[in-house]
Amino acid sequence: MHVEQIYTGCLAQGAYYISSNGEAAIIDPLREPAPYIKRLEKDNVRLKYVFETHFHADFVSGHIDLSHQTGAAIVYGPMANPDFEAIIAKDNQILTIGDISIQVLHTPGHTLESTTYLLKDENGKDYCIFSGDTLFLGDVGRPDLAQKAANMTQDDLAGLLYESLMTKIMPLADDVIVYPAHGAGSACGKNMMKETIDTLGNQKQVNYALKQPNKSAFITAVTQGLLPPPSYFGLNVAMNKHGYASFESILNKGMQALTPDEFEAIAENTEALILDTRAAVDFYQGFIPQSINIGLNGDFAPWVGTLIVNVQQPILLVTAVGAEEESVTRLSRVGFDNILGHLHNGFKAWRSAAKNVDAVERISAEQFAKEVTTETDYVIDIRKETEYIVGHVEKAYNKPLDDINEWISDIDPKVHFYMHCGSGYRSMIAASILHARGYRNFTEVAGGFKAISNTGLPIADFVC
Repeated sequence: MHVEQIYTGCLAQGAYYISSNGEAAIIDPLREPAPYIKRLEKDNVRLKYVFETHFHADFVSGHIDLSHQTGAAIVYGPMANPDFEAIIAKDNQILTIGDISIQVLHTPGHTLESTTYLLKDENGKDYCIFSGDTLFLGDVGRPDLAQKAANMTQDDLAGLLYESLMTKIMPLADDVIVYPAHGAGSACGKNMMKETIDTLGNQKQVNYALKQPNKSAFITAVTQGLLPPPSYFGLNVAMNKHGYASFESILNKGMQALTPDEFEAIAENTEALILDTRAAVDFYQGFIPQSINIGLNGDFAPWVGTLIVNVQQPILLVTAVGAEEESVTRLSRVGFDNILGHLHNGFKAWRSAAKNVDAVERISAEQFAKEVTTETDYVIDIRKETEYIVGHVEKAYNKPLDDINEWISDIDPKVHFYMHCGSGYRSMIAASILHARGYRNFTEVAGGFKAISNTGLPIADFVC
């Protein structure tokens, strides 16, 4: 028996590969099937099942493509109703993979179809659970995403989640390994640990949700402090439930190389958004006017989903040379399939063609500390409120990047301001959006608060 976690940090997502005696199963795979196919061929095993713990909201699963390419059956738990052929397993149903077995544990609460899969080893001993979004490390699945589909309140779903955890998971032995679908950084929970594997026994000791004294306390604890979910979540659920175009077709379209003239013509004649995935340090020095910078070197896919929202939005790509395929792949993971092509040879080709170029005014944290007077200068901190509360530049205003479409209209284009985030990644996203909306009255600070806090500039560590 072999069990392997395949963790993708930029999505904080865990997929799982299981094999035994010539057969294999994959749980909650990413969109692109090729890495899994190669692994199956390398191990000389047959993919028997693709298990889905639920209809994912934060990424598009690769279940449909994998099934089409391998003949493996897609498996959901009770109450799932996909628009494609799948096994809708019954509660406690057993499915075998070589010499091992998977027991289906219906654990509704995060969604109605949410299911935990209990793996039993060759001797029939409970070995691990693939808990999806039912149980995380340090947290449990948020109960507010499926309210409309379930025709229930978040408190109703939280109550269901409590019953699922107490009756299906908590009775399992302490040495059972917990393999969750997500880790720290995912918007699917609020208190996840940085670790991605743990024992159930330890979770019983450290997970705040599992230590609540009763159902009422549990409902209160898990529903407090939930931030609004990213707007693209519902669109990803629909794709996972109803189907989508093959990854190969999306990749072929996105890998269409465009000359600067072709790129410019498409940009002018369509409503395509120009998405520049280069690092902030490269983007600020020169970029195509109206383009938005969301760098591959950060939480790329979640920020694309949060800020662009509509997965049908036509996109033209500008990337570092050689990063075209990675950019298309990572966009497809969150359902952004309408990619019209990429700029051949990247921004260098655009500049060589003597096309119009824009740039962001950026200064170092040291220069910021020399220039700024906190009593009179306007400073915008675009980090999350939880980061801002821990420490911030005195008198700085907190305007999180997530809410930029709300606060951007409050900016006076005649008043200069400084802007920073935690490290410079998010502030360059904001800078590109501001430029695209016509604002030039700001200076972005390289290195963000991390660099600023080392300059000796006065820092406030609480909010009155």
